[in-house]
Amino acid sequence: MTDTADHTAPAARDDQPQAPEELLAESLEMPAPGPAPAGFRFPTDAELMDGPNPLTDPDDEDDDVDESADTADTADSARVEIVVPDFPEDFRAGFACIVGRPNAGKSTLTNALVGAKIAITSGRPQTTRHNVRGVIHQDNAQIVLVDTPGLHRPRTLLGKRLNDLVRETLTDVDVVVFCVPANEKIGPGDRFITRDLAELRTPVVAVVTKADTVTREALAAQLLAVSELGEWADIVPVSAQRNEQIDVLKEVLLKYMPLSPPLYPTGEITDEPQQVMIAELVREAALEGVRDELPHSLAVVVDEIADPDDEREVGRIKGAGGRLQVRVSLVVERDSQKAIIIGKGGRRLKEVGVTARKGIEELLGRKVYLDLHVRTAKDWQSDPKALARLGF
Repeated sequence: MTDTADHTAPAARDDQPQAPEELLAESLEMPAPGPAPAGFRFPTDAELMDGPNPLTDPDDEDDDVDESADTADTADSARVEIVVPDFPEDFRAGFACIVGRPNAGKSTLTNALVGAKIAITSGRPQTTRHNVRGVIHQDNAQIVLVDTPGLHRPRTLLGKRLNDLVRETLTDVDVVVFCVPANEKIGPGDRFITRDLAELRTPVVAVVTKADTVTREALAAQLLAVSELGEWADIVPVSAQRNEQIDVLKEVLLKYMPLSPPLYPTGEITDEPQQVMIAELVREAALEGVRDELPHSLAVVVDEIADPDDEREVGRIKGAGGRLQVRVSLVVERDSQKAIIIGKGGRRLKEVGVTARKGIEELLGRKVYLDLHVRTAKDWQSDPKALARLGF
């Protein structure tokens, strides 16, 4: 007898799924691909792009509708056209930071360069309390100006934070504009800033501002003094009030702009938020005709803007004529300063409101109901929590 091996498959476990007997009996065979139907061809890429759109084309076909009539229109409407603005290959764009000690004419110069009022101005020092960006548009260039608070010896936490803000800005620009007024002798503040600027690798253009306030001889002497103060890439005298040498300064700054596409849309001259600009216009009006110590102690905050055209604002609108409701708080450090802002019988506060409202209406292009309130926050300039609430 011949031994035979036992090829009997092991018994399947009851807990394992069993294949149907007909599948086990014979193997499956995939049919070989046959020839393509007569007239069949693969569609081209263009045909695939122009084909039915599941987002716009109905699933159900209507025999009564001529589907071939609007095939091109349907395809075109389904596409989104992205328009990239054209700009010359040699287009330049970059940032220029304007620095200087308080009341050196930085904000007035910024407005003159941009050609519009984007920064408030005042004869009081330390008017600017945050970076204000203004955009100069030219056919082949775009210069983004950054107007900064005046660098000074800080006496409060607010002053220290403003100085830190300026120094942080200096590290991220393409050129620095150092403003020195023509009608004031170079002092410790100018030398203090010069030492800071000497450590930068960024080119610095010295600008002698307020050239219209002195004689030719005095201007020449100031230009000589500025040239001896430090190493400058250029020195330019200007009069922002009379718009003298402004175009010359633009051309000088343009030399330091790198090749770049535009940084801001055409026609946009600032990125200042609307509420910030409203608050600054109120503060500018409040600074006129007040004592020297008050400007440092005054902060302005927009509490609310209510639009009468918004149904949610019904019942909280004051006045008539569908005017935009703007509610603003003027914050001072002492009650005695509060009395200065309000004035006898509220006369001073009313003048502030009338002046500020004109500027706000020009800014917004519509009539405004301006509601002003004066509040006291004791020693807010040195209180970290108060500074945070006031946006510093």
